[in-house]
Amino acid sequence: MKMLINGAERVIGDALRGMAAAHPELVVDAENRVVVRRDAPIPGKVGLVSGGGSGHEPLHGGFVGPGMLDAACPGEVFTSPVPDQMVRAAAAVHSGAGVLFVVKNYTGDVLNFDMAAELAEEDGIEVAKVLVRDDVAVTDSLFTAGRRGTGGTLFVEKLAGAAAEEGAPLARVAEVAWRVSDASRSFGVALGAPTTPAKGSPTFELPLGELELGIGIHGEPGRERRAMMTASEIAEAAVGAILDDATPSGPVLLLVNGMGATPLLELYGFGGEVIRVLRERRVEVARTLVGNYVTSLDMAGCSVTLCQVDEELLRLWDAPVATPGLRWGR
Repeated sequence: MKMLINGAERVIGDALRGMAAAHPELVVDAENRVVVRRDAPIPGKVGLVSGGGSGHEPLHGGFVGPGMLDAACPGEVFTSPVPDQMVRAAAAVHSGAGVLFVVKNYTGDVLNFDMAAELAEEDGIEVAKVLVRDDVAVTDSLFTAGRRGTGGTLFVEKLAGAAAEEGAPLARVAEVAWRVSDASRSFGVALGAPTTPAKGSPTFELPLGELELGIGIHGEPGRERRAMMTASEIAEAAVGAILDDATPSGPVLLLVNGMGATPLLELYGFGGEVIRVLRERRVEVARTLVGNYVTSLDMAGCSVTLCQVDEELLRLWDAPVATPGLRWGR
């Protein structure tokens, strides 16, 4: 496979150095692998820290900035960051108001963030945690006890980040984060497998003419494989799976997310089909976001995420944000 890299062992370091050059508003420590907003710590503000394996960009480093995360910790490709990174990030953003860890529900992430929270608290940093577990496709997977954390992570980081930016205390920011996590549901579809730099070939076999419903963002198996479907049929299947799990009683945020290799031409067309299905099911879409936000390297495919919102959460969604991966209102 052809890749725009200098070698598998240099991918993350090179990417972080490039990120630092492109975004002077961030402090990027390529050696220790921590990305921090340059104005941190902000007096009286709760710090938001997240992280996870590389390969899901712009998640998480691309969501560092005003209105979202204060710091992010990138791990190796599809591998959790280590506790030392998380403690370093927490210390960099702690201003005395505490720190919230946003953790996707993968075993390595959960264990390492738990350990980091204990170490940070020993250093006098109050830490709260929220677990994101929005994927309705499977209950357990190769990397997870319980549901996987996927596209709902963006909603948690944005809405909790807006609450923290307004000066809400740690308990309130954590409450918003948990409310958003509990209100989010996702379902993913793969049309082609991702290729990791170390392997240099697809991580699983998906024959021509087939797709996988319910795929995970690391290429974990989904619910089933089927013959290739139209965008309309995929939208019916994805929305149906989400609404079978929980039918919203109010308006929703909609994320139509690309897995990395799906062009916007296709994503917008698919998004139109998703909105059609939701309207037919009498689900009100308050806001829509379309693009590659929670990716899986170069996987071809998409995911759909819904988050039920009220007036407060919708206000927090509309609040200004200024990050490399998400930006409006500033």
